[in-house]
Amino acid sequence: QVQLVESGGGLVQAGGSLRLSCGASGRTLSRYAMGWFRQAPGKEREFVAAVSWSGGSITYADSVKGRATISRDNAKIALYLQMNSLKPEDTAVYYCAADEALSVVAVTSANEYDYWGQGTQVTVSS
Repeated sequence: QVQLVESGGGLVQAGGSLRLSCGASGRTLSRYAMGWFRQAPGKEREFVAAVSWSGGSITYADSVKGRATISRDNAKIALYLQMNSLKPEDTAVYYCAADEALSVVAVTSANEYDYWGQGTQVTVSS
């Protein structure tokens, strides 16, 4: 069982930046493909960014491409999502997720992920 914990959310003005973090208490994330998803009020959860377990494959949703960077630290104990040029439509609860399948490509489908964090709220004011 992997317990994921997100942090770094908050209230930011449009055009600002945030860095979200995700960790797993007491263990490395090196054996997992990782992803970020978000869910806005009244909408379905949507894919934001993902990285394969090796780090060799990264992909982004079109809505954040060029504004978001997903990364994991050298010891692979944390996952990050740097979001720049934030827009009001980026307002959502952001979730990190872990996939055990050791896929060589980044995984974009929420159904493929095995573990989820509780989420961190990001609110972008106009």
